[in-house]
Amino acid sequence: MDNLFTIDCGEILLREFRIEDVDAIYEITSQPEIYEFLPDWRSTREQRLDWVTNYEIPDNKKFLANVPNIGDGWLKLGIFINETDKLIGFCNTGIKDELSEQNREIAYAISKQYRNKGYTTQAVRGLVKYLFDKTDVEKLNAVVLPRNVASKKVIEKCGFQFSGNVEIENQLHDHYILKRKQGENKGTGTLSYRKLLTY
Repeated sequence: MDNLFTIDCGEILLREFRIEDVDAIYEITSQPEIYEFLPDWRSTREQRLDWVTNYEIPDNKKFLANVPNIGDGWLKLGIFINETDKLIGFCNTGIKDELSEQNREIAYAISKQYRNKGYTTQAVRGLVKYLFDKTDVEKLNAVVLPRNVASKKVIEKCGFQFSGNVEIENQLHDHYILKRKQGENKGTGTLSYRKLLTY
């Protein structure tokens, strides 16, 4: 796994997906606590294998090859417990077409057994810091259903500012924004980046 892009956030790692992660991804996205708020992430195992193999892994390689000029690329990283390498969630960045210009978002989910331990906040801070330190991203967005209180707490802890409401797929979402300067002022902690393979 030394050839996989990794962000070391301390207790957890963010790491690009492998084929071997498919079963764990499928199990997490099948939890009602996840697909209640992220219904598009639900799939059959066969669909998940197809998505990881033919879209997510190639998209990650393309994104990393284009750093710092990432354009409209997607980066989908697993959240892993550092000591055990257990996959417990995801932290992604991509274009949210339903938003206006400069519409790159952060999206995330964590398995129900690992909530309320600070792991999601560490993951979001790690990805935000990477994007602001290593890419040309100037602004990040997050959209959250108002009833998803836990997710809103994560976003607010990471320095995102409430910007108003936006309607997506006939549902009202809270819209948050974090600009590069705000992220620098917030201080996302010391992180190490490992990219041991030249893409």
